[in-house]
Amino acid sequence: MHADRTPNPGLASLISEARWTNGELARQVNRVGTEMGLALRYDDSSVCHWLTGTRPRRRARPAILEAFARRLNRPVTPAEAGLGNTEEAPAAPADGVTGLIELGGADMDPSRRAVLGAAGLFSVALTIPQYQDVIGRFETMRRNPRARIGYGEVEAVAAMTERISEIDDMFGGRHARPMAAAFLVNTIAPHLQAEASEDVRKAMLSAAADHLYLTGYMAMDERADGLAQRYYIKALELAGAAQDHLTYCTTLRGMSVQAVDLGHAPLSLRLADSASAASPEAGPRMTAFLSGQQAHAAAQTGHRATALTKIREAEVAMEKAESKAKAFGSYDPSSLAYHVAQVRYALGDKEAAIEALEESDRTRYSIYRRGRVRHLGLLAERKLEIGRLDEACADWHRVLDDFPHVQSGRCDDRFRAMLAALRPYVKNARAREVYDRARAIAASPRPSAREA
Repeated sequence: MHADRTPNPGLASLISEARWTNGELARQVNRVGTEMGLALRYDDSSVCHWLTGTRPRRRARPAILEAFARRLNRPVTPAEAGLGNTEEAPAAPADGVTGLIELGGADMDPSRRAVLGAAGLFSVALTIPQYQDVIGRFETMRRNPRARIGYGEVEAVAAMTERISEIDDMFGGRHARPMAAAFLVNTIAPHLQAEASEDVRKAMLSAAADHLYLTGYMAMDERADGLAQRYYIKALELAGAAQDHLTYCTTLRGMSVQAVDLGHAPLSLRLADSASAASPEAGPRMTAFLSGQQAHAAAQTGHRATALTKIREAEVAMEKAESKAKAFGSYDPSSLAYHVAQVRYALGDKEAAIEALEESDRTRYSIYRRGRVRHLGLLAERKLEIGRLDEACADWHRVLDDFPHVQSGRCDDRFRAMLAALRPYVKNARAREVYDRARAIAASPRPSAREA
């Protein structure tokens, strides 16, 4: 830190608006810093120094701004927090394809992936590009006159995205995302710069947006949440350039899923509502897909009436949809049952939530191994909450059947939650059996199966 003995009324005003004590601000900054890969150790005396004119370290200032943004549900600028102009001067706008290459190029390098994940902070104050604002975003990008593409290249990109998605569903994003990033850099980016007819160009932009959405989803699954946001923003830009409402609103909905999963319910609801507004002519399956997420986010924010209305809309829409989903990323009865469970749980009906999760398990397609691990883990946790220990142990055994085969940060979260939930019950024979089996898996060479 360096001394600048001018009191900081801006910071004091923000602390007052947030209704925090100095110690509470310090703890929240430390928590955000952990997401950034920083080991911050601030306390109430640190905040007192900031208020009397000492500047926090430059690397910690984004954590301070993000902590306030999460509390106040709005962006907070460096100037407003009395931190001066801590942001670097904006660089000249990068060519759209250059930005994709920079993002994917860093992500496909195994030596840099851990750094990317640690440095990528999830931000509640992220600026979401509006659909109308990104329609012409890629019109002026540089073209390669020596390359030309047609619909064959578009179909190849779509097919590769579908194959990577299948691998992701079965084995988790750690296996599939390096392939996705490499394909983005080595194939999709050159295709976007090639000469093409207008309809082929838009089709390629749309296929690229789908691929970026999937790559962002895999980053989110690995808990590289800031990186996932960067992929999602690029997907929005390409979808707008392609005038592809479907991918644009699907991406917004994916961002809502990420936000509610991280506990940022107000942001999740805004994103879910924006996704629904961006798709006014949705068919019944898409309506269910969007309404189910709106219901989940509304329930998390305490909007009971909205949550119940939206989940009913999703149920009615699903009844109208075709019986089996075949499209990439489609919404099926198992997904709807999961949303029903989340809504019921948030509204206090734990028994109904458990019944819905059991229905989700019964109707899930067998290829969705990662989803089975996550949702069965959640089901077991909720059964334990109401005293159904034996049933919870049976479900956890099923989790452990699949867990060693899945490379997923979110599945790792459920694994650690299982170990923590079982520790108080290790004197019970069935609980001990599951616990010992889980510890044996945690002790294996598998790098993602670490105990908390």
